[in-house]
Amino acid sequence: MALGPNLTLKEGDLAPAFTAATNGGGIVALKNFKGRHVVLFFYPKDDTPG
Repeated sequence: MALGPNLTLKEGDLAPAFTAATNGGGIVALKNFKGRHVVLFFYPKDDTPG
């Protein structure tokens, strides 16, 4: 698993520019959603190996 920068954000802060791998082998970048609402949901590996 890749580690990102250690950032401290608070409610209302703008999201930093980022790219991330998708589970389908692609890449997604925040800049591709400029002008649109984006929701990021992080789900821990609950009850899964690894």
